[in-house]
Amino acid sequence: MKTKTVYVCSECGAESPKWLGRCPQCGEWNTYQEEHIAIDKRETLAGIGPAGIITDVKAVPLCSVAQKDVIRSTTANAELDRVLGGGIVPGALILIGGEPGIGKSTLVLQMAMQLPKRVLYVSGEESIQQIKLRADRISRAKADNCLVVSDTRIDALTQHIDSARPDIVVVDSIQTMQTERTDSLPGSISQIKECTAVLMRIAKTRSLPVVIIGHINKDGQLAGPKVLEHMVDVVLQFEGDRNHLYRILRSIKNRFGSTNEIGIFEMMSDGLREVSNPSEMLLGEYASDLSGVAIAAAMEGVRPFLIETQALVSTAAYGTPQRSAMGFDVRRMNMLLAVLERRAGFKIAAKDVFLNLAGGIKVTDTALDLPVAAAVLSSTTDIPICRGTCMAGEIGLSGELRPVPRIEQRVSEADKLGFSRIIIPQSSRLGPLSVNIEVCRVGRLAEAFRMLFQQ
Repeated sequence: MKTKTVYVCSECGAESPKWLGRCPQCGEWNTYQEEHIAIDKRETLAGIGPAGIITDVKAVPLCSVAQKDVIRSTTANAELDRVLGGGIVPGALILIGGEPGIGKSTLVLQMAMQLPKRVLYVSGEESIQQIKLRADRISRAKADNCLVVSDTRIDALTQHIDSARPDIVVVDSIQTMQTERTDSLPGSISQIKECTAVLMRIAKTRSLPVVIIGHINKDGQLAGPKVLEHMVDVVLQFEGDRNHLYRILRSIKNRFGSTNEIGIFEMMSDGLREVSNPSEMLLGEYASDLSGVAIAAAMEGVRPFLIETQALVSTAAYGTPQRSAMGFDVRRMNMLLAVLERRAGFKIAAKDVFLNLAGGIKVTDTALDLPVAAAVLSSTTDIPICRGTCMAGEIGLSGELRPVPRIEQRVSEADKLGFSRIIIPQSSRLGPLSVNIEVCRVGRLAEAFRMLFQQ
């Protein structure tokens, strides 16, 4: 067996026979790393047939392909099933990424212990005794169906599968696995590519679902080459603040379902708890008699929820005003402050502005523009917003309110939680709804402020 030296880009996985300062594929600088790859001339191409031999594979018309009903396996976790699109598809390769300590291993171990099927949990980071300690902490039930093994050899995984005969395989984590085909260290670009290729071949040839846990880098991206995300079928991002209790599971890629779903969990002492009603969670300590607080009817994917938007405006103690936002884009907040300054006539250029979304979650919905502006103005004038009022609307640079998608679901969610009034853009298309909430339509930012702060 021969060994060759190649240089691999850590960003996109491009290979080069020599070191390059800049990757010609992705354009990044100083990303090429030296890798040693073992070459076996007897090795098959992608596990299909011997090198140089064409296998008996023929192209067929698409209309003649027989369609089979896909039977999904539920995970006994409603939030996880929601993000997966209804359950786990046979032969699916699922990648779950997130920051260290966010709860990835806890989530997957809970799923493995709750599943009624046989699960093989392969850990390269913990011993079986450490897995047992965590299992005792998050569950008191006997998990006879969950088999655990501590091994970092991806080539031995087939032997473990043949002896255990599981229905689902969990690998924690892909960065700790290694194969003898590559001489590089575990976690390198070539090791991650080879190990993922082995897992993909196992999942597809045996129709065996495989769940992979992956790390992320300092930029918040999944560690390893970008081709890793292309190889797998489902990419889930587990995010949240370790200083807060709530976690959000987002679908980044899903070949078997929608990517517009999210799952919300609460980190407890005994593991992760499903949050079926996020609106009540985010409004649990809402005080309507305080200024600087506005309730937003937001959407994450196709899931509506109401969230408390908090703002604090004060005189700048130093020469340069401070702008800070938690859970909201700072650049978008600066744009909204400029619109308030230019279109609404409020002098806040020399004041500090601090913004926070309750619960420690991050929302990118543009419908938060109006609640953010209302909270900033409420803090500036020290006038609280009327109780039972929520709002949703995107603000344009001219001060106009632009429509937001899924307005019917936002109105229904506000009505379900007992709100008496919701403010939406004038041009929103709202179908017939049997709700008791008052729907107020406004076209300009100044009209919304007059409606909110009239005494």
